[in-house]
Amino acid sequence: MYAGKEENENECQSRPEQTRVLVKCGGFSSQLAHNVDEKVDGDPLWGSRFDATNPQAVIKTHLDFLRSGADIILTNTYQSSVEGFMKYLTLTREQSVALIEKSVYLTQQAKAQYLKELLQSGGNITPHFPLILASIGPYGAHLHDGSEYSGSYADKISKEKLQDWHRTRIETCLRAGVDGLAVETLPCQLEALAITESILENYTNVKFWVSFQCKDDTSLADGESFAESALSVWQMVKSHKAQTRLLAIGVNCVNPTFVTPLLKSLNSAAGTDRIPLVVYSNRGEIYDSVRGEWTGTGEDVAKCVPEWIRLGARIVGGCCRVYPDDVLMIRKCVDSLNIGYSAEQSAQSHIA
Repeated sequence: MYAGKEENENECQSRPEQTRVLVKCGGFSSQLAHNVDEKVDGDPLWGSRFDATNPQAVIKTHLDFLRSGADIILTNTYQSSVEGFMKYLTLTREQSVALIEKSVYLTQQAKAQYLKELLQSGGNITPHFPLILASIGPYGAHLHDGSEYSGSYADKISKEKLQDWHRTRIETCLRAGVDGLAVETLPCQLEALAITESILENYTNVKFWVSFQCKDDTSLADGESFAESALSVWQMVKSHKAQTRLLAIGVNCVNPTFVTPLLKSLNSAAGTDRIPLVVYSNRGEIYDSVRGEWTGTGEDVAKCVPEWIRLGARIVGGCCRVYPDDVLMIRKCVDSLNIGYSAEQSAQSHIA
């Protein structure tokens, strides 16, 4: 279990901001695959199936990341949907909603167990931490056709339908009790603005972040400009005078080599505004859907973290193929940069 600061890494010695950087967990389904005997990648429900079939493995996976120093864990709801559960698990609508709620409860159980372990070991417990955010994956994820990595549905669906589709999962997770929403892996501007508008207008005081999936170092999955799309979200938040509700805007499940130019492009477009950023990349490998395996050589994500923080990242972590050992390395780096900034200050600045 991780319960304190480790030796500083030489490359993690300086950053200009005074806001404490938080560490997000890694790739949930990637680690879940180590805790179950069944194949996870390629399943039409991905990791969400195991909320029903192997809840103890789900709890263990959350604990794996908490014990490696994650400040934030996400519910296992990225690919959860009423339609998917009804089709692939033959549940009723009511049972499907209940399974989404169960995912939140499993995350809460993991947090409670971790805090109990921390207390018994004499570790420091910070009020409110670790944070639990609901994973709000894109509409394309439930289609199980890879369209969250192309945004091909953007010109075939309306803003209103997107808002209506996301509503059930968002409201279910909020009702079950989460600290905020992680709106993630969005391939197009339309969906980002649709969800942001819905959150701002319908869920008072809910904290959230918005994270895009990008196909290269300038563009969203559907080809739109990342900087312009992210800036449009920021401008919508500002127009609602809701900057304190926005945890961050950023990127996830992207090649780590794309991240620095993407962040630089947004910072440049933002002018004098300092937009809080979130980054949780994959390793840069490519998933071969035909072979059902990852190909290519992965990057050491932790080595990229200092540069991302210098560019304004307030939340850093990992996505697919980023494991607890990687999160621990990110934790060590971030701790060396957070010296002089207390966890209590972090709690106040992020969730107060």
